[in-house]
Amino acid sequence: MIFSRRVVAVAVLTLLVVPITAVTDTQEAAAEPRKRSQAEAGALARRMLAKVKVARPLSIRGYSHRRFQPRWAHHKGRCDAREVVLARDGRGVRRNAACHPVKGRWYSPYDGKWLKSEKQVDVDHVVPLAYAWRSGASRWSQARRRAFANDLTRPELIVVSHSANIAKSGQGPQSWRPQRRGYWCRYATSWITVKHHYRLFVTRREKVALLNMLRTCRG
Repeated sequence: MIFSRRVVAVAVLTLLVVPITAVTDTQEAAAEPRKRSQAEAGALARRMLAKVKVARPLSIRGYSHRRFQPRWAHHKGRCDAREVVLARDGRGVRRNAACHPVKGRWYSPYDGKWLKSEKQVDVDHVVPLAYAWRSGASRWSQARRRAFANDLTRPELIVVSHSANIAKSGQGPQSWRPQRRGYWCRYATSWITVKHHYRLFVTRREKVALLNMLRTCRG
């Protein structure tokens, strides 16, 4: 009888322990309701980066912007993805009947500029489309590339100054970084989050650059 009780006890403990471990792994991968500190975000990004494949960049042959985004996809009624991001990231944004911003202020975290005209800002793809192409997106379907280019869930789309977007172009973190060092942590964690989710690989130099940027994740 004592033996049977021990078996039952062990079985109960097993049922308790296994789900807790599984839930922990799931919660770690998902975004938490509370805002993470930079140190926590950096630690999670390092773990994600460790799971991202390292490989040589693919050829740019066959790439065109239209392979990802012939136009911005609509998300909310008349609003396309760009207009949604402009409203999300701006302050005091007013839109016309077609959902296009006609007034507002936007902060560009890359260079620290406040901009008062929609004509002065761009919606940047954190992982540039051309860079994603060479990181594995060339092998995707057209539908997956379109979803990537219009993703409002991952930190792939952000409002920045037109000048910063032009300076960045299609470069990776090994050759271009935001002018503001204070944004390096956020930029690196966003880049890694996107690449991890879409299973895009990184180059060795890219990985080294990302790890160096993650060193700024403090507090």
